[in-house]
Amino acid sequence: MPTEPRTAPRRERLRPRGPVPAIPTAALAAATLVAAFAVAQLSDVRALGGALLVAGVAWCVWRSVHVAGWLRVAAVVLVGAVCFVGAHLLSPAIGPWPAVLLSALVLGVVTWVLTDTRS
Repeated sequence: MPTEPRTAPRRERLRPRGPVPAIPTAALAAATLVAAFAVAQLSDVRALGGALLVAGVAWCVWRSVHVAGWLRVAAVVLVGAVCFVGAHLLSPAIGPWPAVLLSALVLGVVTWVLTDTRS
């Protein structure tokens, strides 16, 4: 009685949740930082930019936590906070927009490595 060799069950590739799973979380995280700054600058209401930033962070966490896990996502959120503070510290030296764009670039790369390459 021949038996078929046992194979491990095939794991489906996990994809981020949400309406745009094809867009990497790294792009959304970086865009959130830039958009929040733009809203705060253009509206002159810092709280409005802060609200957009919090909403963007929540969306990025929700869409990627089941793919990358809580530890990696928490690390990305921590790096995002450091980038936020870093942009404020760099702003007097290089200007506000270059500081935000540099911080967004760093956040995007870290997010790509920790969350998007896992999917």
